[in-house]
Amino acid sequence: MMRTRPLKVALLGCGVVGSEVARIMTTHADDLAARIGAPVELAGVAVRRPSRVREGIDPALVTTDATALVKRGDIDVVVEVIGGIEPARTLITSAFEHGASVVSANKALLAQDGAALHAAAGEHGRDLYYEAAVAGAIPLIRPLRESLAGDKINRVMGIVNGTTNFILDKMDSTGDGYQEALDEATALGYAEADPTADVEGFDAAAKAAILAGIAFHTRVRLDDVYREGMTEVTAADFASAKEMGCTIKLLAICERAADGGSVTARVHPAMIPLSHPLASVRGAYNAVFVESDAAGQLMFYGPGAGGAPTASAVLGDLVAVCRNRLSEATGPGESAYAALPVSPMGEVVTRYHISLDVADKPGVLAQVATVFAEHGVSIDTVRQQGKDGEASLVVVTHRASDASLTGTVEALRKLDTVRGVASIMRVEGE
Repeated sequence: MMRTRPLKVALLGCGVVGSEVARIMTTHADDLAARIGAPVELAGVAVRRPSRVREGIDPALVTTDATALVKRGDIDVVVEVIGGIEPARTLITSAFEHGASVVSANKALLAQDGAALHAAAGEHGRDLYYEAAVAGAIPLIRPLRESLAGDKINRVMGIVNGTTNFILDKMDSTGDGYQEALDEATALGYAEADPTADVEGFDAAAKAAILAGIAFHTRVRLDDVYREGMTEVTAADFASAKEMGCTIKLLAICERAADGGSVTARVHPAMIPLSHPLASVRGAYNAVFVESDAAGQLMFYGPGAGGAPTASAVLGDLVAVCRNRLSEATGPGESAYAALPVSPMGEVVTRYHISLDVADKPGVLAQVATVFAEHGVSIDTVRQQGKDGEASLVVVTHRASDASLTGTVEALRKLDTVRGVASIMRVEGE
């Protein structure tokens, strides 16, 4: 039997995502009520600019006082889509204190202060859901913390930023340089006027912290995630990748050590074989590849950003949280019982593709090979091309630690026959 008294929802932020949340709540009101078991009512919308016309939203609901809205006491659920650290953190904490559960899309805040927010939610017996914080519309958070709760997850690797995937896909398919591809992404609205958060990996790193924490039942903060942007990737790198049967993606990689005693989380460009499922992810789409003991290999794919896709994830959480309110229960909270240490990047083991500019004369290859051997880095393949006294030498290694590779490169730079290191890229997905 459906309850007639509505559950009241406060919306913090009414931009691209927030306006879509409000629209879906209105247009799908009957369906949402049937799925939840009670009507849901938009009780207030906090914005910075109240004078802006917001189609479909009663102006009487609009306020600039977000603090007063979350403190009302009659609010059942607060939906936070304003982003950033403050005032979002204070507003979410206040919402818990005044009896509301929270649905958030705030990846930066969750990556930085997720543990504290979960603790606040638990203290007041309320829910904190955030499916929309990672990979937009793709159901990912809930499968990791509920569907795979009985399994052991060993690796989560994915494309979690649509802007960077669009740029790299464009460079791959057209031969464009980085700046040309970025300019097109900006013109089409895929990249912000200031794309730093995307192209330097900050956005992906925040998502990696969230994914690693859930997958490995360990608190992983943003500061724990190694981050490397993709602004230095060149058309020449793509040419080298193609010769290896690979392409290049900006990947978020979270993995458990072979001995199970630690975890790592990192974001960086990497070559992946064209045979890998992630290699075929085109345009601004996202995809996440999960490897676990029992389920094996799983891939989640779909639009990773945008108003309607992200709002879809928000509404999914809203339905779940509202159902919990009706049954006077709460869903899964933070699971950090494993408390595994997060290893530094130097301990990460992977393959490497190194391109060197060297003198075109006898003995160079032997010198380079000796340096690799002295640092315990095994070479898989070598390719050399030379002309007019100069040459390029491409070395692909077997698996080696980041620390040993760093030492190798430092030693290579000291050789008189090595003119420079043109590029270094990790090779993943094998």
